Amino acid sequence: MGSNPTATATVEAPRSLVNTGIAGLALVAFTYYPDKHLDEPGYTIDEDLEWCAESMTALPIETQRQLMDEIRMLVLEPTRDRQASSSRF
Repeated sequence: MGSNPTATATVEAPRSLVNTGIAGLALVAFTYYPDKHLDEPGYTIDEDLEWCAESMTALPIETQRQLMDEIRMLVLEPTRDRQASSSRF
């Protein structure tokens, strides 16, 4: 296959970095529950999100903030981004 001279270049993160980020976010999502701060005094979701953001340092800071805001909402409201399958296609 030949190269496509009109294709735009993209910057890709190493697969290991992406996998680390996904694993961390999954851990936060699976271990979060609304009363977690009662079982772990002083806990805030921000500490988990900051831990996850450590794997995203290659991204621009504004992109990191946007991702963390969206991830926070999806962790706090797991059904927020869900739609009926018939309306998606």
